[in-house]
Amino acid sequence: MDKLRALEIFVDLAEYESFTRVAELRNTTKSMVSKEMSKLEQHLGVRLLHRTTRNLTLTHAGKAYLTSAKDILAKLAQADSRIQSHTNVVKGKLKVNVPMALGLTLLAEFFNNFMRQHPYIELDIHLSDEDIDLVEHGFDLGFRATSKLLDSNYVGRPLTQFSYKICASSEYIDNHSDIVEAADLQEHNCFEYTYFKNKHIWPIENGIAISGSLKVNSTPFMLEAIKAGHGIGFLPDFVCDKALANGDVVELLRHCKKPHLTLYALYPARHFVPDTVLTCITLLEQYFASLTAHHITS
Repeated sequence: MDKLRALEIFVDLAEYESFTRVAELRNTTKSMVSKEMSKLEQHLGVRLLHRTTRNLTLTHAGKAYLTSAKDILAKLAQADSRIQSHTNVVKGKLKVNVPMALGLTLLAEFFNNFMRQHPYIELDIHLSDEDIDLVEHGFDLGFRATSKLLDSNYVGRPLTQFSYKICASSEYIDNHSDIVEAADLQEHNCFEYTYFKNKHIWPIENGIAISGSLKVNSTPFMLEAIKAGHGIGFLPDFVCDKALANGDVVELLRHCKKPHLTLYALYPARHFVPDTVLTCITLLEQYFASLTAHHITS
């Protein structure tokens, strides 16, 4: 029996409460996970888990053993980290959840540089705009751009701030009625971002209800529809700034009050944070600081 692997599987099962989920996370079969746990229980001479067709819970012995198992794995990870710090080489896996638009713009450049600097870190990047549970899906690190308070189950490191911009093409503006104040948007074809918290209410001034011919779960896709002259969009600046600079779209209602977004790096709150996570966050802070400095001086 591989005792270390058995401990890791046991800790995963205690966290996810599912043989199927743990098997998926570890790229193995449900039967293999079950066999490993049976071997561990036979070795210890106690039952660690209560198994039913619907539930998986820890026994009293399992709860006691879980504390020791977590401590052993944390100390082992710390020992690995100390050795790696002497060689200045960070190794390991890093599973990251990245919002689609950020992954296709700013963070694509960052992670390309990151892979050059840390070739021994194995990246597993998932692009998705859905608000998913990082722990449930086995992510080490995630990103959220929000103007609201974060879930207390995570540690949030602020990286930078973004603003929103209201965009339309010159063609659309020339062929439709004037937009002087926020209320004028209600007479126009305004696009809805599917994952936006307030759906059809844009947070401009005190909130403006919009309607239009397009609902889409991708802001880069929305930008292309805006550039084609089909309507108006409410977009984060990292999505539309290049199009604005190139003259593909025009910003509307600059004077209107709009929220700012803070981009956070999120990771599960736990005693030991892997070096892969800390290294990535440190480089992210440096990356966004350099972007801010460049923006100020240019």
